[in-house]
Amino acid sequence: MTDPISPDSTQFAPQTLAQWLAALETMHPKAMDLGLERVRQVADRMDLESTALRFVVAGTNGKGSTCAMLESILLAAGYRVGMYTSPHLIHFNERARINGDPAKDAQLIEAFETVNAARQGVSLTYFEFTTLAILWLFARAGLDAMILEVGLGGRLDAVNIVDADCAIVTSTDIDHTEWLGNTREAIALEKAHIFRAGRPAICSDPAIPQTLIDHAESIGADLWLFGRDFNYSGDRQQWGFAGRDHRRNALNYPALRGANQLLNACGVLAALDAVRDRMAIPQQAVRQGLLQAALPGRFQILPGQPLVVLDVAHNPHAAAVLEKNLSAMGFHPYTYAVFGMLADKDIDQVVRILAPRIDRWYCATLQGSRGVTGTVLKDRVQAALEAWLDDNPQHDEPLAEVLSYDSPHEAFDAARQAAAVDDRIVTFGSFMTVGDVLAHLGRA
Repeated sequence: MTDPISPDSTQFAPQTLAQWLAALETMHPKAMDLGLERVRQVADRMDLESTALRFVVAGTNGKGSTCAMLESILLAAGYRVGMYTSPHLIHFNERARINGDPAKDAQLIEAFETVNAARQGVSLTYFEFTTLAILWLFARAGLDAMILEVGLGGRLDAVNIVDADCAIVTSTDIDHTEWLGNTREAIALEKAHIFRAGRPAICSDPAIPQTLIDHAESIGADLWLFGRDFNYSGDRQQWGFAGRDHRRNALNYPALRGANQLLNACGVLAALDAVRDRMAIPQQAVRQGLLQAALPGRFQILPGQPLVVLDVAHNPHAAAVLEKNLSAMGFHPYTYAVFGMLADKDIDQVVRILAPRIDRWYCATLQGSRGVTGTVLKDRVQAALEAWLDDNPQHDEPLAEVLSYDSPHEAFDAARQAAAVDDRIVTFGSFMTVGDVLAHLGRA
C-alpha cells in the first residue's frame, strides 16, 4: 500500500509542526487501520532500542490518570522519564513529555523526518506515524523509564510493538465496539495482549472479565489482580497500599480528584512494587508524586465562581464515574452542561446516566468527520432525556432545557452568562470539547 500523497511529491514538503500534522492526517487512506504489520516493518528500519524500563498502560478509562501518577512518582524519585499519551487537549506536543516537559516543535519535526525516511513508501496512519516518531525521540533521550499509553484496545494498537517490562490494564468497559467487540469479555481480551510472558501484568479493575485472566495465565505473565494481589484501605486523612509482600502506609490522597483515583493509584503502586528490583522508589517519592500529579480535563475544577468542572468523559463508564463525582460535591442550585460528543460514541446512554445531575444542556458542535453538530446533538439529548423520564416516572421535575451552539467555547460562554455564582458548569463529552474551552480560557 502506498501513500495518497507520495513522499517524493512536491505536495509533501512540510516545514512546521502544524504542516506536518496536517500532512499526516491525509497520508493514509483510512484514519483507523488497526494492525501491527506495517508499523513493525517501519520500526525495524529505525533505531528504537532503549535501556529504559517500559511501562505500557491500556484500559477503557483511567489510562491518563494512571500515566500521570506514575510519571509524577518516578520524577519525584529522581528518574529520567518519558511519557506518551493520546489524544492531546490543545497542543500535539502534550503527547510526548520528557522529564515532565512537552516535546519541542523542533524535536518532533526531526522525529517525523526520521520516520518518513524509514517508511520507504509504507503507508502509516496518523497514530502509527506519530507513535514511531515519539518512540524514536524517547530512544535518544537517555531515559530511565518510559510510560506508553495505548491508543485503542491493545492487541493491534501501534504501541503494542513495544514489549512491556510492566503492563497495566486500568479498566474494561464497552467502547469502540466496531473495533474491539461489543462485550466486556471481548474487550478485556484485546487489552490483555499488552501482557508479556514472565513479566508483571497489573489489572486495577475490581471486576475484570475472566478472559483477561485466562490470557495472562496462558502466556505465563506475572498477573497482579486488584483484590487478590494488591488492595488499599483508608480513612478521611490518609490511605495505605498493600501489595503481595510490601506495604506503603500513611499516604496522601492523590491530587487528582474523583472517587476512582484510588483504584488508579493502587494500580500504579502495584506496578512499582512489581519492578522494585529494577527501580527503587522511596516512600517520600510516592507521597510527593501523588500530591503533585496533574492531568487537565480529568474532573478538573477551575478556581472562581460559578464552579467549573472539566472532564473528558466520553463513554458510559466514564460518565458513570463523573455522575458519582458530581453527586459527591456540595449543593449547587443549578448545574449547566457544556456538552459535545463524537458521532461514534454512545451519546444516548451518556445523557441518560447524567440526566439526574443536569438542569440545562448546552450542546456544542464538534468539527471533523466524526463530529456532531450542536443542532443534531440537541435532538439526541432531548430524545434521550424523554426516554429517561419515561423510565423514571418518580422524577417530578420538568424536562431539562436543551440549547445548541456552534462550538464548545460559545456554549461555555452562554452557560457562564446564565449561571449564578452558586451554580456549577460541567464541560464534558470529548477531549475536543474540553480542549476548546481550555484554549478559550487561555489555559493552553
